Amino acid sequence: MHSVARKIAGQSRPHLKLASFWSASPRKSILRRPYATRRLDLPALDQKWRQIQKGSERFEEDSRNRSTLNPNPSQSTGDRMYILSMFPYPSGNLHIGHLRVYTIADVVARFRRLQGYDVLLPMGWDAFGLPAENAAIERGVDPAVWTRDNIARMKEQLGSMNASFDWSREFATCDPEFYKHTQNIFLLLYKHGLVSQKKAAVNWDPVDNTVLANEQVDADGRSWRSGAKIVQRELEQWFFHITKFKEMLLQDLEKLSEDDAWPERVLAMQKNWLGRTEGAYYEFPVHTDDGTIESQKLKIYTTRPETIFAAQFIALSPHSSIVQQIARGDESLRDFVERVKDLPPDTTEGYQISRMRATNPLKFLEDVPEANLEYLPVYVAPYVRGDYETGAIMGVPAHDARDFAFWTRHRPGESLKYAVSPESNGSTSSLKSGPYLEAGYLTPITGSYHKMASNSAAKDIVSQIKSASNLAESNTKWRIRDWLISRQRYWGTPIPINHCRTCGPQPVPDDQLPVVLPKVDNHWANGRAGNPLESATDWINTSCPKCHGPAKRDTDTMDTFVDSSWYYMRFPDSNNSEAPISEAAAKSHLPVDIYIGGVEHAILHLLYARFVYKAVMGILYPEMVSNVEEIKPLGSPLNFSGEPFKRLITQGMVHGKTYTDPGSGRFLKPDEVDLSNPTQPKVVASGKTVKVTFEKMSKSKHNGVDPTAFIAKYGSDATRAHILFQAPVGEVLNWDGDKILGVTRWLRRVYDFVWSIHKPGEPLPTLTTEFNGEVYFGRSASELQKMDEKEAAQWAADVEVWRMTQTTIISVTNALEKVYPLNTMVPSLMGLTNVLIENQAASDLIKHEAVLRLVQMMAPIMPVFAEECWSILKPTGRSIFVEGERTWPVPDGSLRLLGRSRINCAVQVNGKLRCVVDIPTKPVEMADGGIEFQQWVTEEILKSDEAQAKLIGDMDIRKAKKVFVVKGGAIVNYAIPKKKQ
Repeated sequence: MHSVARKIAGQSRPHLKLASFWSASPRKSILRRPYATRRLDLPALDQKWRQIQKGSERFEEDSRNRSTLNPNPSQSTGDRMYILSMFPYPSGNLHIGHLRVYTIADVVARFRRLQGYDVLLPMGWDAFGLPAENAAIERGVDPAVWTRDNIARMKEQLGSMNASFDWSREFATCDPEFYKHTQNIFLLLYKHGLVSQKKAAVNWDPVDNTVLANEQVDADGRSWRSGAKIVQRELEQWFFHITKFKEMLLQDLEKLSEDDAWPERVLAMQKNWLGRTEGAYYEFPVHTDDGTIESQKLKIYTTRPETIFAAQFIALSPHSSIVQQIARGDESLRDFVERVKDLPPDTTEGYQISRMRATNPLKFLEDVPEANLEYLPVYVAPYVRGDYETGAIMGVPAHDARDFAFWTRHRPGESLKYAVSPESNGSTSSLKSGPYLEAGYLTPITGSYHKMASNSAAKDIVSQIKSASNLAESNTKWRIRDWLISRQRYWGTPIPINHCRTCGPQPVPDDQLPVVLPKVDNHWANGRAGNPLESATDWINTSCPKCHGPAKRDTDTMDTFVDSSWYYMRFPDSNNSEAPISEAAAKSHLPVDIYIGGVEHAILHLLYARFVYKAVMGILYPEMVSNVEEIKPLGSPLNFSGEPFKRLITQGMVHGKTYTDPGSGRFLKPDEVDLSNPTQPKVVASGKTVKVTFEKMSKSKHNGVDPTAFIAKYGSDATRAHILFQAPVGEVLNWDGDKILGVTRWLRRVYDFVWSIHKPGEPLPTLTTEFNGEVYFGRSASELQKMDEKEAAQWAADVEVWRMTQTTIISVTNALEKVYPLNTMVPSLMGLTNVLIENQAASDLIKHEAVLRLVQMMAPIMPVFAEECWSILKPTGRSIFVEGERTWPVPDGSLRLLGRSRINCAVQVNGKLRCVVDIPTKPVEMADGGIEFQQWVTEEILKSDEAQAKLIGDMDIRKAKKVFVVKGGAIVNYAIPKKKQ
């Protein structure tokens, strides 16, 4: 991560802006400290500090007019950080998943502010879309009214979590001021040949009455939103030409994989959706024994050209033209084709065309084993799709699971022909009776290619067949298609095109933007379905920008993914009326440093955002980044290598505790469960023991949690800590509200300790200069020997406290920088709390300095609690959050003086603590975080008897796929794949 220390050298101190615990906006003056009360009431603290915030002078006008550029010229772009969580759809209710992602974002943002960064943490609303329109039809209200009410309600709910969002930059995508620039981007891409309208067979959702992009239809042919079975229609539609960027979208995934910037899982999903495959077309000559069908060539596509040596049959789709032709004279085949129409796609049914034979193109090569010269049988097989390529495949049962299933049913006694083996010598001895599906080395049946790597041999094989017979052709294919953005609905960004009978489609001039959605109140009041824009004649009828004759507006609106594909560009320059973002704002804030959201957006949203960023920035500001030495001329952004999000954090879902009746399997409501014994909940009606699971929250399962009610009961800070503590960021969080009591007990212990340090009537320890651990603990051996028993006991306690303080600073900082192990923060801070309380003999100075750092480290998670404790420890001081000032504690170099050769190591497996063992401190010459360090830590842990007893079977840490070691080995988390049930 960034090193602030490197940036301090040679720079003047940045201008200090006081930031409240609540908002990112600056304040005019230091907060006046109220007197803190002894009793800890966390919900009351929320109210207290919110009132302080409301009562403080905040320079509202200055906030609104602030430039998006840093006003301090001495602060470099490198001292800024843009942290963004995926903005929410305003459904009207904040759920626990929202609270998790926004807590993560706020904690990271507060940490970076405490490090001295100028952090941008904005919030807005993904407000267009079908749910609002459907709700408007059901309720008879304008979707704009419904959406605005929901935004107001959710914004109030968000206020309860004490996040430091910069609300001065807030927008909703349904704001005309925002979608003016969505239309600007459409026209920019249109001008540069990246948008076109064409007739196309499209996916029509008969429930939502709109078109869906291919990406929005699932594997079963159903709508991603309504679940309706999609039907095909041919309509004039608008497309973004994302396919022109396919090479760069694939190539730049490599850049995103460096230093684990993006999760491997997301990169794999993007790569698979782009779907680049190197394959080949082969032509297999076919003929019939009786000559009833004229000899012809069957064209077949394969993604594994090298497996042609193992082809054992040809399979044709029942829908292919050649099958239809043969069926005219073959009644049995006609009956088969009719019968298999409704069979599932994985069926192994088949019909052999007994009089038809196919010739393998290998026959025309020299030095080919005799086994490859035999004629291949031809089958009609329903598992072969008629709409995929040519409707014919070469069956390779040794290297394809579906071909294997088909072959073993129809030719159960015949052995498999393996062309590829995992053995480097091409031996097939390790291959049993099943298909081998991976790459490897070619076997003896491939003749001169024997022992060659299969991937590298594929192109040579295709080239050789092409040279000998012209029956082969290499081919590169992509899965991705152009992005269909037209939607036949009202609640979206209008497409800024006027249609003129004389001039054709014409872009709306810039000075006429935005094209604003018209009011259609009667449509909603009458509960009508369909697109009201088609009947809004006053709005539709307009003039042609070119000839000034009559024209009609386009009545389609844009896919809402268009809005979310560029919204992150808008926050740094949200008040710019001339452009989506200025060059200066783009250079100072883009790309986003840390982007946080759910993995469910790994394909659609992130792929579209990458495309739009490359297209828009490549056209507007190509000098920002390019992978070519010379900038290409305007209109050629295809080589722009910039990416919108430097680092992507994907948080896991939140699952709720679910109670099921063991008899009926019915989900039980909370009042139907007897929880008098929480360890054995029972069905109230029957007394039977309830089945308890954690599942995705839903109304039907009665397992949802109202976060605002939870915060009202336990306070925002305890709730935030509870969310982080329960699971690593990237994993599913099984929400158990009862466990928050451990957090609240800890906070009371900290609060009581802070009050014990602050003794009324006694001055707090003060220093004329900042405390220096190296100086304090750098006493000579002779000085230590002169200590009496009491002084020695105090010194030992000081060493223990300060050692734990330093190691906690290291571990907590590491967790915050890496983000995914944020769940380790709370245990680390609890550990420091325990050491502080246990070492009452420590000096007041060390206890004071240690608790100051403890509170500072708690501040990102528990801002209100930290402010309260800070006001006790520094009653005449200012807020713990001072924007632009580096107040985050850093190691002071004293650890080497504290004389401890061993440390306690908390060993976690998949984020859960399994044991705590004593291991040596890390050798000085060994680098932190490397493979060598991970192996060393693992070996040291396993020397412990406790570890050997507990870390066995599924907990065997030697089986871990990933190891996360907090610096120094204070905490080690082993990620071990769970066995499939």
